[in-house]
Amino acid sequence: KVGEHLGAVRDGTSEITIISPGYYQAEMPATRGLEWYFRVDRADALQRVCQDVYENFAPLRQEWEQRHRSKVLYWTNWNYAPLVMRKPISSLADLKGKKIRAYGVGTDVIERLGGIAVPMVAGEVYQSLERGVLDGVYGFDFVTAVAYKLHEIAPNFYDIGDGAHAPALTVMNRKVWEGLSPANQKICNDLANELYNGKFTEIYEGVLTNYVKKAVAEGVKFIDLPESEKARARATVQPAQVESWINSVAKPNGIDGKAMQDVIEKAIAKHAPEGKLKRPIEIAASL
Repeated sequence: KVGEHLGAVRDGTSEITIISPGYYQAEMPATRGLEWYFRVDRADALQRVCQDVYENFAPLRQEWEQRHRSKVLYWTNWNYAPLVMRKPISSLADLKGKKIRAYGVGTDVIERLGGIAVPMVAGEVYQSLERGVLDGVYGFDFVTAVAYKLHEIAPNFYDIGDGAHAPALTVMNRKVWEGLSPANQKICNDLANELYNGKFTEIYEGVLTNYVKKAVAEGVKFIDLPESEKARARATVQPAQVESWINSVAKPNGIDGKAMQDVIEKAIAKHAPEGKLKRPIEIAASL
């Protein structure tokens, strides 16, 4: 069930699982140092950034290998998360007082932009939109939003310039990993490298294109906010979001937050220019 995956893979109940850090905020303070918006535009670049930081910041590796007794097979993410609204907005100022379902650090984004963040499990979102309990949704990746048919109630999908969404990672219980033969471990590592070296982008390009076509056919309105609005949002969220993590999460947990963010900045500078995975609104414009 939601919220149980981490403990299950740690104690061996589950041999392998995908972890969304936003569901385990108290248990992975270092990993939360990779959760932010308005810093990396492309999802494939974010994947490489996470891989790079994991390899170069020891406390992050220790959090997984020692505290959670897990082997990280590969880093991934949930591509892009539009701001999904029941009624159109003309600017982000219109979010003031609006009730928006948010997830993980997306909660912070909504609150900084003036909205009211409402934590809610995915299965309750459609009905809450339908009843008017929610005015919108943030933190659903685009594919999930369409698959859950949120656009039937909230057809306005806004690109707010926030970049790639929600790091995630696929992990294996460490004892299970150590029990694999060297040949099978090599297969796992080779597959991970294949993802990092372009397969992630290839897979998601196909998936996103298919879902954009479906969304357009079913009435989704893709709206790109003006660059001035995106810049205003970025300045509102960053660097305050990162500084909040350094002071309220990293420091109390004995993590050198500034050192980790320095590693992240170097990784962003290295990998951001290589990002290629288009956002849904870009795909829609090309159809």
